[in-house]
Amino acid sequence: MIAQDTYTLSNGVEIPKLGLGTWLIPDDAAEQAVVEAVALGYRHIDTAQAYENEAGVGRGIRACGIPRDQLFITTKLAAEIKSHDAAAAAIDGSLQALGLDTIDLMLIHSPQPWRQFGAEDRFLEGNREAWRALEEAYKAGKLRSIGVSNFEEGDLDNILSSCTVAPMVDQVLAHISNTPMDLIRYAQGKGILVQAYSPIAHGELLKNTAVTTMAEKYAVTVPQLSIRYTLQLGLLPLPKTTNPIHMKDNATLDFTISDEDMDTLQHLDRIADYGEASVFPVFRDPAR
Repeated sequence: MIAQDTYTLSNGVEIPKLGLGTWLIPDDAAEQAVVEAVALGYRHIDTAQAYENEAGVGRGIRACGIPRDQLFITTKLAAEIKSHDAAAAAIDGSLQALGLDTIDLMLIHSPQPWRQFGAEDRFLEGNREAWRALEEAYKAGKLRSIGVSNFEEGDLDNILSSCTVAPMVDQVLAHISNTPMDLIRYAQGKGILVQAYSPIAHGELLKNTAVTTMAEKYAVTVPQLSIRYTLQLGLLPLPKTTNPIHMKDNATLDFTISDEDMDTLQHLDRIADYGEASVFPVFRDPAR
């Protein structure tokens, strides 16, 4: 099952190739989502301080019946935290909220606080300070691996120029029609695994007739096509759902997209409007 296949991070840690995203899943629903996903074979759960559901994810980890060492748990340092001491305290806060002794992967959620997302200031010094706290927690055994999210090339270079432990992951928005190939190639060239959040474009790909037609060609659903697309690029997709039927479908990917069709999907017209999700910084049109 693809949910239990793994990539190997630069430090040798194995990470399941498919994860369950939990963005916008309320804390009181997160426990059941984790239990359902694990029962279907998922072993990788992705949360964040900003999602306000770490406690619920933690309850799900304890209730799912699978030994802790068979699960891979990711969380993220709040984007607003740009100092060493605040980051160190927040790391301990996530451990406490999740009820864990060790977190498998922790990321800086964004190079910029959300209210400044896309602004000129890249918070270079603040990111170096937050990264130093992650490095310390990693070396202390609190975190098994560390990385970043929404970081562009310059943001990665800022960390790489001064770090003692290089980022192992960069989690970015990547899906059919919006695939940042230059960033992906750059990160992969540095030994950084790229994860793809919102691989179904927050549902917008379901409305795309070209994608629907392609999915019909392979006799699969649009989400299955979209998730398979990211996997064939060497990415790690993190589809979000609380529906067990969708969880199962999202992990049933026993088909291969042809090279020609991969190229077609990559070069489809970019989604300009993410609907209600457009209010979130990562989905805003940078031209507006």
